[in-house]
Amino acid sequence: MMFSKDATWTRTLRVVVPLGAVALALTACSGGSPSSGGAEGSAKTAAVIKGLDNPFFQAMEDGITDTADDDGVDVTIQAAADIGDTTGQADKLTALAGQDFGCFIVNPISGTNLVQSLSQVSSAGKPIVNIDSPVDAEAAKTANIDIATYIGTDNGAAGGKAGDFVAEQVGSGEVAIIGGIAGDVTSAARVDGFKEAVDGKLDVIQETAADWKRELALTAATDIIAANPDVKAFFAANDDMGLGIVKAIENAGLTGSIVVVSVDGNKDALESVADGGLTATVAQYPYAIGTLGLQACEVLAGGDEVPETIESPTALVTADVAADAIAKFPQPFEDFENPLTELLSK
Repeated sequence: MMFSKDATWTRTLRVVVPLGAVALALTACSGGSPSSGGAEGSAKTAAVIKGLDNPFFQAMEDGITDTADDDGVDVTIQAAADIGDTTGQADKLTALAGQDFGCFIVNPISGTNLVQSLSQVSSAGKPIVNIDSPVDAEAAKTANIDIATYIGTDNGAAGGKAGDFVAEQVGSGEVAIIGGIAGDVTSAARVDGFKEAVDGKLDVIQETAADWKRELALTAATDIIAANPDVKAFFAANDDMGLGIVKAIENAGLTGSIVVVSVDGNKDALESVADGGLTATVAQYPYAIGTLGLQACEVLAGGDEVPETIESPTALVTADVAADAIAKFPQPFEDFENPLTELLSK
């Protein structure tokens, strides 16, 4: 059984993980007791996510809202204006922190931009579910912030999947890397995972940042191709940048001759893989991340503990499976064991 929008899936999903089982410690802290209103009052949830200008976070929002509708949970979602709106996102969380929500789902733009607001949430004893992009652990410790669980992709492993695939495709030669915002922990993990996978196999000729943006990646890739005519492959830390690289290759008249692999699995990227633009994408299913975030709040509202870390599913999507991935989007097209199912059924 797969993730789906059917009303029954959230409490019945229990399948084997062909992606590789994730060992989860079920001894994690609860991240604070439910609010004094009891389980029913505590189920009221607030979510603050990144900008909806990116389809990845649109799918994440859909995962939260669809699951809330299916489970009868009262949820309020606020989103940053765009991927760089760190202050605006923090202001939105601050405004919600003083209201009567029993659980908070946060998807921070940076590791620290929500720390001050989260300190207010944590001091009130409200559980915090951190999804997709982690809150900086040292900053959270300094501010006495208790994170109940982190739910997201193993970004190092995602970059590693991309690196293994690129190495298989090109064998040897030059490769370039385009990351997200300089210093961003998510981008760094993906880039590091990629570099580790290709170490000793491929020559990384250039690594640059394009702030997660398609147009900046287009410009960067155009310059890299002009300066390095023998470049055989690009790795991009997200799909938007990957699609910018694809456009640069097209503009250079080199479509099909340079491998491009990115991370996210947005629908436009899946379609690009099917059409021969992107060579592959490592899909990480933001819909599932949103669903798991809301479900974690449900478990916490009932007074139970949740795993300290929950790894969301990933899968390498190449041309031979792109049609299946598109048909199942936004749910995973490969099976995934939901570690919260048993807790939700109590």
